[in-house]
Amino acid sequence: MPDGYRGSDRIAALSDDFRLCLAVLTRLPVRPPAPPPPGTLGRALRLAPLAGAVIGLIVAAGFWLAGTLGLPPLAAGLLAVGLGIVVTGAFHEDGLADTADGFGGGAGPAHKLEIMRDSRLGSYGALALVLSVGLRAAALGALAGPGAALAALVAAHALSRAVFPLLLSALPPARGDGLGAGAGQPPADAVVLALALGGALALVALGIGPGLVALLVAALAGLAVAALARAQIGGHTGDVLGAAQQTLEVAVLLSAAALP
Repeated sequence: MPDGYRGSDRIAALSDDFRLCLAVLTRLPVRPPAPPPPGTLGRALRLAPLAGAVIGLIVAAGFWLAGTLGLPPLAAGLLAVGLGIVVTGAFHEDGLADTADGFGGGAGPAHKLEIMRDSRLGSYGALALVLSVGLRAAALGALAGPGAALAALVAAHALSRAVFPLLLSALPPARGDGLGAGAGQPPADAVVLALALGGALALVALGIGPGLVALLVAALAGLAVAALARAQIGGHTGDVLGAAQQTLEVAVLLSAAALP
């Protein structure tokens, strides 16, 4: 096969993966490659940080618009977080709530997984959502202007999705069905590319010093979620991926707000 053809084939594969990420992770009007074969999502998530950066840009635009209308920073932050929830269809927030309910209320792995599959919202899930929304809005309100918010949002949304292939690879599926199991095992190069993209976007957006701090904070948060999931249910589910995204997004935004 000629080199030029191989290059165009790789570009087409990357384009398909990016479209699939946007179609799965957002409510943006993007059609996924049809029909994606089983297990395709695990590999496609190598470009999840780029989809995260797109979400971060949209949320930052909402924060800037709210500020130009004269709203106080905290109100602008709340509206920006709300815009992000609309753009993603509360996909990750739902995972966070289900994970909190299951881990907090279940008596054992099987019971925890049963609770996580229940669509009803419990006390642990409600409290987790309140903390997630409140901390993100407070962090945005504490940042010095829309430029700082733009940098923090791009970094947070990219880094929080860069861990998806790593979690799918490092943890076994906790159940045999569902989004986590259906995503498939990402190849090693997909894990490396996702982490590299997330790290590069964070460093470019935040600068070297704050970017390195954000990388460290994100790594610690990701390790904590992975260890907790392994201890609680023995592996990953789609809900665990959502909980990881929310945890890392909060952690990165708080780190950006805490630094000069």
